[in-house]
Amino acid sequence: MRKLTFAMNTTLDGYIAAPGGDLGWSAGEGPDSSPGAELFRFWSDRVGATGLSLYGRKLWEAMVPHWPTADQRPGATPAEIEYARRWRDMPKVLFSSTIGAVDWNTRLCAGDPVAEITRLKAEDGGPMDIGGATLAGAAMRAGLIDEYVLVTRPVLVGGGTPFFTALDNWVNLNLVETRTFPGGVLLTRYETRR
Repeated sequence: MRKLTFAMNTTLDGYIAAPGGDLGWSAGEGPDSSPGAELFRFWSDRVGATGLSLYGRKLWEAMVPHWPTADQRPGATPAEIEYARRWRDMPKVLFSSTIGAVDWNTRLCAGDPVAEITRLKAEDGGPMDIGGATLAGAAMRAGLIDEYVLVTRPVLVGGGTPFFTALDNWVNLNLVETRTFPGGVLLTRYETRR
């Protein structure tokens, strides 16, 4: 059975995007900026180790304008080139009923995400990551997420898109890792107690 991890950047008050989808609070996470280089490396290595990535439509639309061709842009850094190649090569499933076609080693799924994620988890293969608040929320409510990775930046935005969704039942977790990055960024990794 494959392990499913929900991993995203979040604010200290628990949002993955500020009101209006604003991600400006995560500035400074570029591949060559300090403190961003170490954190960018973490995310790049994570993409390199992921067997299958599951995307919701909004996160997909945030990634697609840049990463499919980022390695071909003038001035692309070695870290950007590596990330772009890893991202393109990684198998992906996009869950959307409004997007008609996909590329870059991606398969489109317009059906029930919970049923498909359940099926994918039962297959053999490498670990899976899930991204996007709506998609991850459905997987959380269905009890499908095995691990949560929060990369928390020391900023409060007061509202927006929450990392965690409303749940019907409690989910007990075990803390398995903490790590600090420059700039006061804190990684916490939790496994779901089964």
